[in-house]
Amino acid sequence: MIIGIPKEIKTLENRVAMTPGAVESLVRQGNEVLVEAGAGVGSGLTDEEYVAAGAKMVSPADAWGAEMVIKVKEPLESEYKYLRSDLLLFTYLHLAAAESLTNALLEAGTTSVAYETVESADGTLPLLTPMSEVAGRMATQVGAHCLEKTQGGQGILLGGVPGVYPAEVLVLGGGVVGTNAARIAMGMGARVTILDLSHARLQYLDDVFQGRITTMMSTEPNIRDMVQKADLVIGGVLLHGAKAPKLITRDMLPLMKEGSVIVDVAVDQGGCVETTKATTHDNPTYVVDGVVHYGVANMPGAVPRTSTFALVNQTAPYALRLAAKGIDALKDDPGLALGLNTYKGKLTCPAVGEAFCIGSVTPGDVLS
Repeated sequence: MIIGIPKEIKTLENRVAMTPGAVESLVRQGNEVLVEAGAGVGSGLTDEEYVAAGAKMVSPADAWGAEMVIKVKEPLESEYKYLRSDLLLFTYLHLAAAESLTNALLEAGTTSVAYETVESADGTLPLLTPMSEVAGRMATQVGAHCLEKTQGGQGILLGGVPGVYPAEVLVLGGGVVGTNAARIAMGMGARVTILDLSHARLQYLDDVFQGRITTMMSTEPNIRDMVQKADLVIGGVLLHGAKAPKLITRDMLPLMKEGSVIVDVAVDQGGCVETTKATTHDNPTYVVDGVVHYGVANMPGAVPRTSTFALVNQTAPYALRLAAKGIDALKDDPGLALGLNTYKGKLTCPAVGEAFCIGSVTPGDVLS
């Protein structure tokens, strides 16, 4: 198969979809790999390293002209022209928050497999997990930075100092993002509360953190009460493939402290805060009702060296299987089949269909 690796063009997105090591594995399998010149520079990977691995360095159009294109982030509007019916696209898509991209993929007839909806046999999300780990840990870091007075925050040191009370951190969602955010916040000395809908998950977190954090059920009264106390709120809610629920509503913001901070990691799926909007690394925050909002939609892109290798560790085995068998690889793996979001003009992710009131089928319907 001919495989293309384009350079990411999202603002300050420095990750790359395949490392030279992964390219070497693809070439050894008999594939031809076309890497856009400079695609790996932001992650500290040179064109020479890709050439040594067996890749050919090409233009953007040539990389997109491959049979299968592997990316990190979803295609932007300027890349829609490259979508076509004989293309297999393997990348993060987050279609439930991207109606124009959904329509572009359907109109082009592109077959797309989204990292974030691929599942393991145990129901976990193996291709989303590494970036959720990065984003969760970063959420606490950037939240601590935004709490500084020079960044518009209250002027609070997250962990406080002896004799001075530390910051209150509220984490919405006890999944991968929330767990990692809480771990860093606790390590920095903050007082941490995690809210989640699953009692079993709260039991697990209480055991893991040995009672050093507070766990609460995620109910509207609890959220409304806790946002009034919080200095930093981290949104880590995820519904597989679906739009994130709005847990913090517009009317809750005036209840929050002046200069408090919200870091909404769920922004890729539309955000779990009603006032969330996507921002970029070069202009990451805005203020609503005195509350600082951080809504960068590609947080791991700020630490590309770590993120690229963490991501490719998980995506490369799937890429090798797709390169070997094409769409038939999905028939052999029900979890990979769940990654199928669009196929020959059909929407194959029902959660996205619900978000936009578009008719959909299941991956099984088209693969059978």
